[in-house]
Amino acid sequence: MSEGEENITPEIVEEKEPSSLKLILALGIAGLISGIILVGTYIYTDPLIKANKAAATQSAIFKVLEGCESFTTLVLENDKLVEKIVDPNKEEKNDKDELIIYAGYNANKELIGFAIPGSEPGFQDIIGTIFGYDGTKKVIIGFEVLESKETPGLGDKIFKDADFQTNFAALAIEPEIIPVKKGEKQNPNEVETIAGATISSKAVVRLLNKTMAVWQKTIDDYIKENDLTVAEKQ
Repeated sequence: MSEGEENITPEIVEEKEPSSLKLILALGIAGLISGIILVGTYIYTDPLIKANKAAATQSAIFKVLEGCESFTTLVLENDKLVEKIVDPNKEEKNDKDELIIYAGYNANKELIGFAIPGSEPGFQDIIGTIFGYDGTKKVIIGFEVLESKETPGLGDKIFKDADFQTNFAALAIEPEIIPVKKGEKQNPNEVETIAGATISSKAVVRLLNKTMAVWQKTIDDYIKENDLTVAEKQ
C-alpha cells in the first residue's frame, strides 16, 4: 500500500428481514381487501343471477307447456300441494329445501299441465331441467334443459339434438321410463338415447323417473282434491 493511502475496510450492510408481525399484518390487510371485494361482488351480482334464473325458468315453463298463458307456483307442504303466496312488497326468501312445481293454464284458465323442475348428475356436472307433465294422461309433454356443462358436441345434444327432443312430446311415465338405442323405440315409455352421449341421455331418464317418483302421487291427489281436468289441445 503506498504512503498516504488509508486502509479502509468496506462496511458490510446487512439487510434486515421484515418481522413476522409485519408480514402477518400485510397478509391480513390483503385478505381483508380481497374479502371486501368478493363480498361486494356477491352482493351486487347475486340478485342479478337470481333474476336471470327466475326469468329463464319462467320462459321454460311456457315452452314445456304448449299453449300456456299463465301459471301458479305450487309448494309442497305436509305432503300436499298448496299455492305459494308471494307478497310483492316483501323480498322473497330463497329456500333451497322448498319443493316447488308450477301449474300452467291456457287463455281460458283451464289447466294444461304441470311444469316440474329436476336435476341429476350427468357426465360432467349436474344437469338442471324442467319438463311438462300431463297429470290426466300421465305423460311428459315437454322438456327443457336449464343448466348443463355436458361435453360440447356430445353430451350437449340433450338440448341441441332435435330428434332427442321428440322423445318428450308424449312420453309415458308408467310403469317407468326406459332408455333404448336409437331406432329401437317400440313403446310410449321409451326414450331413444343419443349415440356418443348415452351417459347424458341416461342421466335424463334417471332424472325423469326420480322426479316423478317424488311428484306423481302428490299431483294425482291435487287433481282429485280440486276436481281438475287437463284441457285438450285445440
